[in-house]
Amino acid sequence: MAAPLSLLLECGGGAELLFGGVRKQRVTLPSQEGPWDVRKLLVWMKENLLKERPELFVQGESVRPGILVLINGADWELMGELDYLLQDQDNVVFISTLHGG
Repeated sequence: MAAPLSLLLECGGGAELLFGGVRKQRVTLPSQEGPWDVRKLLVWMKENLLKERPELFVQGESVRPGILVLINGADWELMGELDYLLQDQDNVVFISTLHGG
């Protein structure tokens, strides 16, 4: 059984509007069978934090195109994207690069 994880989640570039305007929050992911990866984090966020319009944040099992994801300051593409195994105290940032006009 994997222990609970404490993460700092940040949203910016408009993505915070989907989470009730909250830019930064510390969350604790519950214990579960197997490790937490980004794929499971996105499902948890959609079920527990997302306040509106999930189609603007997730697409399939990933974030939708136009959302930059940083893990501890590094582009998630360098970290394994959805398969990155989250560690206690990780900082995960979601920044929307899409802007209406």
